[in-house]
Amino acid sequence: MMLLTTLFLQLLLLLQTATTHAFLSAPSISSRLSTTKSTKSSLSIVYSSSNDEGFTGFGNVGFLVLAGGTGSRMKANMPKQFLTLSGSPVLHYSLHLFLERLPEYCAQNGLSPPSTVVLVMDPKYQPEYQPIVDKYKGRLAFANPGKERQGSVENGLNKLVELSKENNGSPCEFVAVHDSARPLVTIAEIESVVKDAQSVGAAVLGVPCKATIKESDDGVLVQRTIPRARLWEVHTPQVVKVEALLRGFEKVEKENLEVTDDVSIIEALGEPVKLTLGEYTNLKITTPEDMDVATAILNDRGENQIKLI
Repeated sequence: MMLLTTLFLQLLLLLQTATTHAFLSAPSISSRLSTTKSTKSSLSIVYSSSNDEGFTGFGNVGFLVLAGGTGSRMKANMPKQFLTLSGSPVLHYSLHLFLERLPEYCAQNGLSPPSTVVLVMDPKYQPEYQPIVDKYKGRLAFANPGKERQGSVENGLNKLVELSKENNGSPCEFVAVHDSARPLVTIAEIESVVKDAQSVGAAVLGVPCKATIKESDDGVLVQRTIPRARLWEVHTPQVVKVEALLRGFEKVEKENLEVTDDVSIIEALGEPVKLTLGEYTNLKITTPEDMDVATAILNDRGENQIKLI
């Protein structure tokens, strides 16, 4: 049974990788990557790959890691970000990426590293992570979560602005919001989405939707099938200009708008958001089965257990 499970996961990983390569090389997608789609809405979505021109790094970008969720669908005795994935807590993969791997990559390529990382975490878990914050003093700090995602992002953003002023006298120009339940995002994806945000003002990682989507009013009968060609599944990080996000928070609160992610706030302002082509392997840990798939991906990449302290 274990052998069959392992073979299934390996096959699934190969299919994911093959599909990613197919989307990256398909002419239809390539043409969409350089074309601005016009709609009747004031929102402009631009399909784009990144542009290297003028990119100097991540010095004007602060990273916000959201780790305040409860993960009820995991049916575990702790939030999913603290579950063990290939020998390390899920959350540690994001922290290690932003605090170790990305700065090392920047040093090797003559780029400025991220300025600050803010970890949004329930206060009851913060004492356990205080030694890590102490190790990266001046680069990593806590913020408390809000009742909803929007409140958590706002709390984290306020902390990020405060820290960036203390560290270098000027606030971060951009904030990259990342869900700690996505431990498999790559440096290439991060660089691409940051470049696109610096070009337009806001950008979000995403992939063309592979599944057929049905709409239903009652959850019993199908109302219609939504054309798949125009649908994208969005991931994180989502990178936004701080000034625009602050304006968006004011608008959302004033008009009592419902937003489901960070770039939705920019959409509410009627400002452009770039869709940066990401990878299907940047999955979100939501169910126990996701842990198995994530483990197979890590094994395929040859990534070993990580230690932050």
